[in-house]
Amino acid sequence: MKKILFVLVLVVYFNLTTKSQVLNLMPWPSEIKMAQGQFNINKNLRIIVDGQPDKRFQLNLIRFIQQLSKRTTIPLDRDTIITNAEASIIIKVNRSGVVKLGENESYSLKIGKDKILLISETELGAMHGLQTLLQLLDRNNSSFFFPCLEINDKPRFAWRGLMIDACRHFIPLEVIKHNINAMAAVKMNVFHWHLSEDQGFRVESKVFPKLHLMGSNGEYYTQEEIKEVIRYANERGIRVMPEFDIPGHASAWMVGHPELASAGGTYKIEKFFGVFDPTIDPTKKETYKFFEKFFKEMAQLFPDEYMHIGGDENNGMQWDKNPKIQEFMKNNGIKSNHELQAYFNGNLLKILEKNGKRLIGWDEIFQSSLPKTIVIHSWRGRESMEEAARKGYRSVLSNGYYIDLFHNCSEHYLNDPLPAESKLTTEEKNRILGGEATMWAELVTGESVDSRIWPRTAAIAERFWSLASVNDVDDMYRRLDAINLLLEESGIEHIKNREMMMRRLCNGSNIEPLRALIDAVEPLEGYNRHGSKRYTTEYPLSRVADVALSDAPDFVRFRLSHNDYLKTKNRENYSKMMNLLDKWSSNQQAFYALASENVALKEALPLSDNLAELASITRKLMGQFNAGIKNSSAETDALRIQVEKLNKPVAEMELPLFKVTLDLIGKLRNGEKEE
Repeated sequence: MKKILFVLVLVVYFNLTTKSQVLNLMPWPSEIKMAQGQFNINKNLRIIVDGQPDKRFQLNLIRFIQQLSKRTTIPLDRDTIITNAEASIIIKVNRSGVVKLGENESYSLKIGKDKILLISETELGAMHGLQTLLQLLDRNNSSFFFPCLEINDKPRFAWRGLMIDACRHFIPLEVIKHNINAMAAVKMNVFHWHLSEDQGFRVESKVFPKLHLMGSNGEYYTQEEIKEVIRYANERGIRVMPEFDIPGHASAWMVGHPELASAGGTYKIEKFFGVFDPTIDPTKKETYKFFEKFFKEMAQLFPDEYMHIGGDENNGMQWDKNPKIQEFMKNNGIKSNHELQAYFNGNLLKILEKNGKRLIGWDEIFQSSLPKTIVIHSWRGRESMEEAARKGYRSVLSNGYYIDLFHNCSEHYLNDPLPAESKLTTEEKNRILGGEATMWAELVTGESVDSRIWPRTAAIAERFWSLASVNDVDDMYRRLDAINLLLEESGIEHIKNREMMMRRLCNGSNIEPLRALIDAVEPLEGYNRHGSKRYTTEYPLSRVADVALSDAPDFVRFRLSHNDYLKTKNRENYSKMMNLLDKWSSNQQAFYALASENVALKEALPLSDNLAELASITRKLMGQFNAGIKNSSAETDALRIQVEKLNKPVAEMELPLFKVTLDLIGKLRNGEKEE
């Protein structure tokens, strides 16, 4: 029923407005009611704030004015904010908010022809309302304006996060900060900072300086930089939660502190990726004395109430081979490595609680012996998350939101933390706090990470904020195309750096043949890129596959036109498809001229050939479909064999057009004329 209501709202909206006023909101609001007219923006715009918001709101309001001024080209400045009743935008904030889990983030927005009223319980909600206003901004040939409407909005989930792994490849401070800006633009509120790993320990420790001096290859964040990020995020209503991954994934800890390990010897920073043996020894008292000092220092550095201890992928090899650990397990009635890790986690929990922190960790920490104050971060599947909820534990979902695996945005978008078919009770559902997109850094660097996070994470942000019934994939892609450009204003370099990487690959400014190719191809999904070679931290990640996007932009446009054409037989969409197919087939010669003498591009030549052939086949099939002409069984089988050959991966990339072509072949089977 909710889905039907959402569709009805859109239908009413499109009947009330012109084509140019199609809303490009993301996340989509909880409730929206359109009205006639528009609020025109001019240099006389004045804003008043009524209430006692936290001082962070003033900073956000100034940024809002600056962004509005740049977008409209109208000179607006701090004098736009006034204290008398002549304001055209009135903002009412009931109380000062706190950046913590569960704080009120709701707001209401009413736009009339002469007045705009933004009301919220806390300034956090008002800040979200300002972002909605920026997304609503529209223009025509005479003015910039906001469409008249009413919005009542609140998040569906309280935990809406992005995790960035700064260990496998170090992510520069400025990249972290502009990603926080982008998070705020789409109403996310948790920045999960993965700070220790086999490949690096990334935080300055004044108590144990060997951790960062010996475990980072010189790439780490100073404590002042950490504080700067925390202040920066807090101003934008975003929590910063650190993760120190133990007892496994711990090689970098042991470079400077081998006494922590469960096996003797010397250790080095790992340059390969995967699951390795080095594991913290949970049986020694010295281990906990170390962590008492370490977590006391980190608890004072990171003010958020949650501390993530990782806890994933401990292979137990060092534990199994250590006689003293085996004797400890026997003497203490510990029957498995899972129970031993629960013992370790229980001791860490006491340390964290002593420092005013709550413990959160990946699935593997889940053990019924631990109190229900802990939070389970589910990466292996919804089943373990729901099991935890049934047993009284709160949880956060990341399974299905692994944006490092190059899945299409639609897969993440339709992955709901609480799907309609969930068998959980209402009480159990309340224990599902939300979710996080996870950006693991095996295959990204500081220059490419933005294009791997955005814009897909904006769609994930909508899944965490909006009603479950907001799930139209084609409409999501339509809005995402607009939001993608707006996100550039936050400082992220997902578009700019991609252009730079293309120019570098082409050794010049003639990048159009490469762009035509990579806007139609996608990197291999899942862990398949790792299957072609064993990547290390030393790889520059600057090949053609590193510029290709998980949602090939031109193919997304093709698919949207194709989906609509199948429903409506719209000739405009048919022409759009034909134009793209012609573009792909005719690009073969231009790309050959560019790549045949360029060693950086040569590996993609077979992919260009395959795309051209597949596009030509698809064009012919579309013509048949349009004319109602079908193929015989023999013709169908031959076509399938032909296109299957074109579907083989090349240079760690593949052709998404293949699935559409295969579907068309199936539709045109039987050798009969379509009625």
